[in-house]
Amino acid sequence: MRLAIATDHHGVALKAALAAWLREGGHSVEDLGSEGEAAVDYPDYAFALAEQVAAGAVERGILICGTGIGMSIAANKVAGARAALVYDEASARLSREHNDANILVLPGNWLDVERARAWLALWLATPFAGGRHARRLARIEDHERDAG
Repeated sequence: MRLAIATDHHGVALKAALAAWLREGGHSVEDLGSEGEAAVDYPDYAFALAEQVAAGAVERGILICGTGIGMSIAANKVAGARAALVYDEASARLSREHNDANILVLPGNWLDVERARAWLALWLATPFAGGRHARRLARIEDHERDAG
């Protein structure tokens, strides 16, 4: 799968670990930054990744920031991005199954590599259920189109 990953300064180590793990698993991973511990503005990274996902340049994306909240808010400003901040295995699974989330957002300050890998693996493996959920997503897409 073609993926992109990005973080602010709070998730640099977690991003590196996840990107390496994904590549070992056969995924193509585009690392959009950031690097180092110098403070950066998370919207820049969220927008860049969400735009790539929405344009189809990559199939899905992973964002990391301290709480995950800022990245979620910023990424969801991009039409076509469906960024889901997850906090356990159930939310990771349901974000795909019910919401067809194309961006996984992780709270870097409260998550170790092992749990992050478990949530990410589940998120990547879970298909979209369709059905009544597809109807709801179509309503969101209609709203984005009408608002744009």
